[in-house]
Amino acid sequence: MSFSESMVEIAKKLKDSGHDVILPRNADDYAESKLQAENRSESIRHKMEHDLIRDYYEEINNSDAILVVNQEKNNIKGYVGGNSFLELAFGHVLRKKIFLLNDIPDMDYSDEITAMQPKILNGNLSKIPFSSH
Repeated sequence: MSFSESMVEIAKKLKDSGHDVILPRNADDYAESKLQAENRSESIRHKMEHDLIRDYYEEINNSDAILVVNQEKNNIKGYVGGNSFLELAFGHVLRKKIFLLNDIPDMDYSDEITAMQPKILNGNLSKIPFSSH
């Protein structure tokens, strides 16, 4: 949720251009600072109480594609966190189109991200095609 403001802004642009968009639960509230970042134990409890990992899997299963908003964090350009990495993997296994807003980061699991063959948008949302249905 570190990039929630950007996610909300990008979702608006995609919706305005005709795409259907599903944001992670509470992204709007994080973006508007109605919710604060959780510490690790709070985050784990929240994910378990709301079964968020399975919830996002179902959202991805019912979608045509996923877009990961990967921006700089912790001095890593194009950072992809653990949840986003899981979502990339779900999308890959389900044969969904996978998009990264920015280039693949230099992280421990960069090889795995590369092997999933995401389309790199370099910030250009117009590279996302429309669904055929």
